[in-house]
Amino acid sequence: EVQLVESGGGLVQAGGSLRLSCAASGFTFDDYAIGWFRQAPGKEREGVSCISSSDGSTYYADFMKGRFTISSDNAKNTVYLQMNSLKPEDTAVYYCAAGIKPSTTPDDMDYWGKGTLVTVSS
Repeated sequence: EVQLVESGGGLVQAGGSLRLSCAASGFTFDDYAIGWFRQAPGKEREGVSCISSSDGSTYYADFMKGRFTISSDNAKNTVYLQMNSLKPEDTAVYYCAAGIKPSTTPDDMDYWGKGTLVTVSS
């Protein structure tokens, strides 16, 4: 059974940092790209970042502006999203997802986790 389990969300003040984790199981990790997506209340789900498990290539949405960093520990089948300089507008449920090709387009992903809530207070 494919599983993607996010953790690390929580409440943080503006300017603070969080590190999200996505633990994957049930599929060949190296064959997939893992992406982070987010959905704020009343808004559509949007791509944040993606990493290719095979070669480590990374992709970021333009609005990241260097604040977030994605990384992967293939030995642990885990992908991380380090989020710095958080802003109230970063408040959302953050999801990780797996897809055959790297993408920040939600429709390109095949498997999804249940999400972890990030709340940034002003």
